[in-house]
Amino acid sequence: MTPSEETELRSLLRSARTIAVVGLSPNPMRPSNSVARYLQRSGYTIVPVNPGHAEILGEKSYRTLREAAREHKIDVVDVFRRSEFAGAVVDEAIPLRPKLIWLQLGVVDAAAQARAAKAGIPFVQDHCIAVEHSHLEG
Repeated sequence: MTPSEETELRSLLRSARTIAVVGLSPNPMRPSNSVARYLQRSGYTIVPVNPGHAEILGEKSYRTLREAAREHKIDVVDVFRRSEFAGAVVDEAIPLRPKLIWLQLGVVDAAAQARAAKAGIPFVQDHCIAVEHSHLEG
């Protein structure tokens, strides 16, 4: 990441209040759960998106990102889905106009990145938001 990219990312994360975590697992051993807990401790409101659960980490869980956006203004969409499913999540996120779309470590979709860029939405892929947040705030 270049210094200007770090500055922009730091600004986006500092202005964000609500992070939708798509694919958030209730299992504390899963990376999505530990990252979401870190984000909660860092002051963000977490909005779980996982159709298999009614509540995760003390927050109501939603079946879809669109459903979550009916009740929350989503600033960041953090995606914990395999790369082959990430594009559909990005396509659902774009009309919601988040400040940032983030694909977690190991999740890559260049076509989805291009669609987000065309819509003017900053995009990060193949990085852990908790690691980067800690680095930027450290």
